[in-house]
Amino acid sequence: MTEKVQEVKLEIQINDDVASGQYVNMVLVNHNDSEFVLDCIYVQPQAPKAQVKSRLISSPRNTKRLLLALQQNVVAYEDKYGIIELADQEASHSSDQPIH
Repeated sequence: MTEKVQEVKLEIQINDDVASGQYVNMVLVNHNDSEFVLDCIYVQPQAPKAQVKSRLISSPRNTKRLLLALQQNVVAYEDKYGIIELADQEASHSSDQPIH
């Protein structure tokens, strides 16, 4: 006997404040056994302080899905526009350093 899976259509809404987005140039990633936390930060040049613009909290499974989606989109971007070059300093960051 085969089961029929009913497809659910999801309507996604976005308010004006969220739709305008937030520019970030640094991300701090932390995790424990049940969740990942991504603090999205805007660092102004020469400023001694930075502000967290958004905090994303996700399950490990959904975080891995996000990683895969980002990888696929970077590949598609590079196929269309060319390789994204990283400065030598950025490329040598260890995995425990913030992304910026």
